[in-house]
Amino acid sequence: MAATAEQTALCARFNSEVVPAEPNLKLGIALTTLDLLPLNASRHKQENGTCGWYIYGGEYSSTPDFYQPLHVAHLSEYCPQFLPYLALAPGWRVLLAPGYEDVWFDERCLNV
Repeated sequence: MAATAEQTALCARFNSEVVPAEPNLKLGIALTTLDLLPLNASRHKQENGTCGWYIYGGEYSSTPDFYQPLHVAHLSEYCPQFLPYLALAPGWRVLLAPGYEDVWFDERCLNV
């Protein structure tokens, strides 16, 4: 599946390669935290049927059940505000809050 025009434009804005997150792949998402701010996301290398994205709200937790697997195709139901960022390449991070957006490349995401 190709990236949307909005996703391609966002990648161009941040000088990121366009790497679509295929709908059949999974991402890690902390579903119980999505009502907390800010929204945090990081994209790691794609592997084992995942697109590499990990998304949570508020503070990170290292507990084993913090993230739940979710197919990319269902992200619009749980976290639609993140859809424009889905095609950012591995290594990118996103932090969102009302009226605030921070997007940056973090090489550490590639080495985890």
